[in-house]
Amino acid sequence: MSYQFHLTKTQNSSLDKVDFNNIPFGKVFSDHMFMADYINGEWMNFEIKPVAPIPTHPGNMAWHYGQAIFEGMKATRDAEGQALLFRPELHAKRMNASARRMCMPELPEDLFLQAIHTLVDMEKAWIPAQIGSALYIRPFMYATDETIGVKASETFKFVIFVMPVGPYYSQPVNLLAQDTYVRAVVGGVGEAKTAGNYAASLLPATMARKEGYDQVMWLDGVYKKYIQEVGTMNIFFVIGDEVITPNLDGAILAGITRDCILTLLRDKGYKVVERPITIDEVVEADASGRLKEIFGTGTAAVVAPVAKLKYRDTIITLDPNNQKISTLAKDTINGMRNRTIEDKYGWIVPA
Repeated sequence: MSYQFHLTKTQNSSLDKVDFNNIPFGKVFSDHMFMADYINGEWMNFEIKPVAPIPTHPGNMAWHYGQAIFEGMKATRDAEGQALLFRPELHAKRMNASARRMCMPELPEDLFLQAIHTLVDMEKAWIPAQIGSALYIRPFMYATDETIGVKASETFKFVIFVMPVGPYYSQPVNLLAQDTYVRAVVGGVGEAKTAGNYAASLLPATMARKEGYDQVMWLDGVYKKYIQEVGTMNIFFVIGDEVITPNLDGAILAGITRDCILTLLRDKGYKVVERPITIDEVVEADASGRLKEIFGTGTAAVVAPVAKLKYRDTIITLDPNNQKISTLAKDTINGMRNRTIEDKYGWIVPA
């Protein structure tokens, strides 16, 4: 199905003010955004307009009860300047999975994809050419009922904006295993990309940074020993001849980059295992010399090697220069995204 979008173009583009060789992540916005409203049980009012503040009533239910979800995607371009998306259909499906869990309306996948394609095509001049940089795409949905009362909203707004970004992590990362605070439990909302998950992570992440660490590595909420994920990424461990990542149990985000890495490494002949893994197993593997690599994966981070992991009084240090599997994974994903490496999976979609 094709949808009609009302289009209003900006009269004052800020593109010429951007230094594409020095882009801070998440602070530079393009000229236009997509918006739609959910009213009386249907999506309507489709428009692309200049980026501007969105008026919101103080009684907006999203502020008070947290009905807000989002996705994170990237667009890149090849040597000919063609704008490229990476597995956009999976982001549409995951957005709707989050919507179902948060008691919000699903967005038709063809509407989601048409909006993404149209907006990225309009803003393709904002896609950085630098390796490792991209146009970050942020679709999000939030409640708009003006009501104080704990119930699901009946109206919602869906918005997409885009922004040029440099690498999320420019250096290997240092992680602090968190065994006091927890991110999610099975049966909760850990597998949904909902705003509250990230709000709850801010205090432990701030505490980690004060100790000199980039991010928190979360342990499970019951036994405080099973590894879940990092604040911004899924997590992988190379132990002996196995590449191990925590299995999806309902408390872990089903990362799209994670899924890609599982496929790529299996195709390369690596033994890849999805199973519960404890922090004690990782510590013991390091002590015995069997721990070879740790790396995170995510849309923003792509693949980030881990240089240091601290758990209580134990500090594990790794040489990122010797992390061959994470380097292979990152180079392959980035190469596919700019078409310097063949995409035999059909993941790259022209915008």
